[in-house]
Amino acid sequence: MERMLIDALKKQHLPALLLNMDSLKQNVQQIMSTSQNKTIRIATKSIRSVQVLKRLLQMDPFFQGLMCFTAAEAVFLSEQGFDDLLIGYPSNDERALTKIAQLNRFGKTIYCMVDDQLQVELLERLANEADGFFKVCIDIDMSTSFGGFHFGVRRSPLATPEEVVSLAEYIKETETIDLAGLMGYEAQLAGVTDQSGQFFKDQAVRFMKRKSVQRIAAHRTAVVAALEAKGFFLAFVNGGGTGSMNTTVLDKSVTEVTVGSGIYTPLLFDRYLTFQYKPALFFALPVVRQPHPEIYTCLGGGYIASGSVGKDKTPQPIYPKGAKLLSLEGAGEVQTPIRLKGESLSIGDPVLFRAAKAGEICERFDDMLVIEGGEITDRYTTYRGEGACFL
Repeated sequence: MERMLIDALKKQHLPALLLNMDSLKQNVQQIMSTSQNKTIRIATKSIRSVQVLKRLLQMDPFFQGLMCFTAAEAVFLSEQGFDDLLIGYPSNDERALTKIAQLNRFGKTIYCMVDDQLQVELLERLANEADGFFKVCIDIDMSTSFGGFHFGVRRSPLATPEEVVSLAEYIKETETIDLAGLMGYEAQLAGVTDQSGQFFKDQAVRFMKRKSVQRIAAHRTAVVAALEAKGFFLAFVNGGGTGSMNTTVLDKSVTEVTVGSGIYTPLLFDRYLTFQYKPALFFALPVVRQPHPEIYTCLGGGYIASGSVGKDKTPQPIYPKGAKLLSLEGAGEVQTPIRLKGESLSIGDPVLFRAAKAGEICERFDDMLVIEGGEITDRYTTYRGEGACFL
């Protein structure tokens, strides 16, 4: 596959972002075969291209709705013709939120995320000022603890059914806000790799994942039951991510699963035990100098992924086979040297890389070359190419 991608790059300007549409389609098929016929909401932060999002929504009827990462992005996507937009995180962007209140009034469906009364108070004030209204989703804490060890991420402060019901009751008292959904993201399953090559660490993570699955399902079910007992109707209950999809779909309280990174399948997804998708997004850098017989220097490449600092957040060369980053330089801001034995490269030759995470690499390129059947068939713009940035 790598050789095919390199061949397709002849006479193309480098650096370049490459989307292997054949692999993306196979990933979509695998996602749908795992979905248990639950609705799949696409995480836009992992895609960051309007054209890719549109194509995905056309691929299968179970792809319904988008999960955005900011209020401004939700407004942008609404203006691009998308609807059923869930903002995955609370926002205090008053300008974007005011626009959302107005868009909802004129028939759009955009859900804001809340987990605190102060957030609701802000939405209520903005809705009154804009003569609009909000639809909201409550985010609940899905982390688990073992012997005092916190397993999960620090997101929502709502840890009990009683706390969730209390916030729902407050929302109910407002005149401009409707409670529509519930979200519980099991990050300790979806976002924690368990095949790092470190035996004891991997065994510990797998143990905690197995123990967490039942607790997570029981907790989410209890929260849903508590809300229903108080007369609240939920249009949707959102859970999971690509990394936890195989267990999230088994939870009967969940109506939809969010999937994003598995569509592109970055490097970090090679480190999960329970599933394996096909890499679909790559970037190619040109060789611009050769400081040593076995070292070639590429232009750019310092596209380090977010999260806790570590080598696992670094992009890696995957073609030519055997290419390695230099331990003392890594992927650089302006240039990235690689070591390659047994093969000769020339100035201008492309070197193929994979990024550690999915959508973030799209912030470095204006567009991506779409490759199908070994041929470049299209060029899709990224958010950056649209002049949009939502960081």
